[in-house]
Amino acid sequence: MLIGEVSRRSGVSSRMLRHYDALGLVTPSVRTSTGYREYSADDIRRLFHVECLRTLGLSLTEAKRALDDPGFAPGDMVEQLVRRTRARIAAEQELLGKLERVDAAAPEQWEAVLSIVTLLHALESESGADRQQAVLARYEDAPVDALVAAALSEEDLNVAGALRWSLARAAGAALTDLAAGLDSPEVDVRRRAVAAIVAVPSAEATDLLRTAVGDADLVVADRAALALGARRATEAIPHLLDMVTEGRTDVEAAEMLGLLAATSADEIVRQLRDRLDTSDQKTRLRITQALGEVPAPAARQALVELTEDDDRWVAATAAAVLESTHDSSG
Repeated sequence: MLIGEVSRRSGVSSRMLRHYDALGLVTPSVRTSTGYREYSADDIRRLFHVECLRTLGLSLTEAKRALDDPGFAPGDMVEQLVRRTRARIAAEQELLGKLERVDAAAPEQWEAVLSIVTLLHALESESGADRQQAVLARYEDAPVDALVAAALSEEDLNVAGALRWSLARAAGAALTDLAAGLDSPEVDVRRRAVAAIVAVPSAEATDLLRTAVGDADLVVADRAALALGARRATEAIPHLLDMVTEGRTDVEAAEMLGLLAATSADEIVRQLRDRLDTSDQKTRLRITQALGEVPAPAARQALVELTEDDDRWVAATAAAVLESTHDSSG
């Protein structure tokens, strides 16, 4: 490839290419039959490396030294350049997001603009107390998508709680953005999203929780199942049963099964009894205790039978549960 074509296709001027040649940085290594010097594929590759190194801030002398080093690893250089580019794109996307949030707020006066900018700045404070105060003091003026973005990235528990509180008062306006959070490849983002959705008492939020209960992350799925149980959504029953059986927040899961027993008692008891068919004592004890949360004759009958169980701990637990439920009903 002749110098003119290399210049045209690479964006490096012919003058700069000649300068590289003079420095011994990138030298055309092929000569045509007519005497013209051409750049080979290796020469073009070296030119690419030179431009990458310059982008990373190296001088031409430093670039030549790096390229002439036998230990030079182009892959590492390109990886570093990719990281830099991604960081720059992320910074510009963050700036774009801020501008869009200010624009979307459609403030009528510049005082309102300044108030919104102040809030957005406060949400980025390194102080958790400052971020929390900003949310509590200005949540009514805040663009909802800004609050969602903060909620999905917030690590401070107190600030996260304040953000969820503010989103719950947004009358469902935040749910579209929170739904996108449920699709995030980052598990922490999905966990924060489901926690925020739980705080929104609406049918649309309940539908999102029905989706979240199928999440691969058990923290997300368990939280969604507990919230669905509290909302009397029977779709949560299979997952709540798994939580009891496997010992994940099993006390709370059993309580939710008790709430759902108003419409599904026989099915819940049947499935709990089926899961008693295991040799694991801890599992059987959890199921026995869960039966005590179900206010139904079928559950009481199961507990009566368990008082004669071969495992004395299970039998004693069943007896204690029966005594407890008898005392509370009396």
